[in-house]
Amino acid sequence: MSTETAPDMTARIDALLPQTQCTRCGYSGCKPYAAAIAGGEAGINQCPPGGSATIEALAQLLKRPVLPLNPINGVETPLRVAWIDEARCIGCARCLAPCPVDAIVGAQKFMHTVLIDRCTGCELCLPPCPVDCIEMRAAPEAVNEPTLNRERYAAHTSRLLNQAAARQQQLAAKKALAARHLGEP
Repeated sequence: MSTETAPDMTARIDALLPQTQCTRCGYSGCKPYAAAIAGGEAGINQCPPGGSATIEALAQLLKRPVLPLNPINGVETPLRVAWIDEARCIGCARCLAPCPVDAIVGAQKFMHTVLIDRCTGCELCLPPCPVDCIEMRAAPEAVNEPTLNRERYAAHTSRLLNQAAARQQQLAAKKALAARHLGEP
């Protein structure tokens, strides 16, 4: 009988995932998918970026049979990265927020570009682009680094949470100011 806790198993499963945070598994990121696997709610074969190597590693860890990649979640492909045709980029900045590792840089009304060494190939930047100037290309020889991807995703998530908290503080201050003005004769 195993004495390993669900959080421990989730962490071990998460460590085997590629950390692309692509959501193709049907979960909001690699850690939620790992938690679903640990809880018996998800199969080990839902990660297209991890492909057969990840499925085999998960099967070995969990002592389950190796399964083929579920085609509903996608197909296994070589690592790809986003590339922005800078001549067609209109600077709308819609690609910035969905990037889970902040691999796209640029500002509103300015050209954007992808930091290739940070891109996980998640493809989350493709749908919001109104001019289809983003395409996926074969990744350079550099190897996908799950540990760095996880750190970048944590930094991205933290930044978004901090921005949301700051925005809430600004709104609360404006409401308090408005309430004081309304209460004055």
